[in-house]
Amino acid sequence: MKIICIGRNYANHIEELKNERPTEPVVFMKPDSAILLKQHPFVIPEFSEDIHHEIELIVKISKVGKYIEPKFAHKYYDEISVGIDFTARDLQEKLKQKGLPWEKAKAFDGSSVIGEFLPKTQFSSLENLTFELTNNGQTVQKGCSSHMLWAIDELIAYVSQFFTLKIGDIIFTGTPAGVASVRPNDILEGFLEGQQLFRIQVK
Repeated sequence: MKIICIGRNYANHIEELKNERPTEPVVFMKPDSAILLKQHPFVIPEFSEDIHHEIELIVKISKVGKYIEPKFAHKYYDEISVGIDFTARDLQEKLKQKGLPWEKAKAFDGSSVIGEFLPKTQFSSLENLTFELTNNGQTVQKGCSSHMLWAIDELIAYVSQFFTLKIGDIIFTGTPAGVASVRPNDILEGFLEGQQLFRIQVK
């Protein structure tokens, strides 16, 4: 399976990092080795001194698809959750300055937290999903799918132009404002519509 990630999909996050607003989705990839194993802590890697948390809505692809039309995209996923795209911000800034790819800052081992998946039928509307991340019990990020520049179905249709989507692939749909550094002993918890879907410790 592969992890397809979307960057700069919330205007407030674009503003906080002083990035240029894109005219089409920003896409990058992570390997399956980026997935943080269940019950494992997130260990801050030695190559970074500024690892940021980025909570995101995530979807799991349920059927093979290519060149999917937006009106049919809802047929290609049945489950939704939240996850974290950990980012080595200091390393990413160095790579961006040189015009180099982000993978070392985004796709390192354990950089993707994947929460418990829930049936999408559990929610009345996928266009107005609220989610949040707490750090040591305090809310640090809050988002709503209604604030996305590109909605879930639009993202599925877009990325399927370039990559064949396969069963089990996961799409990270972008993070809202509030990204910040993590420290050893932090406890990060992710919630979707008030339901906790992951809890991890930072070491």
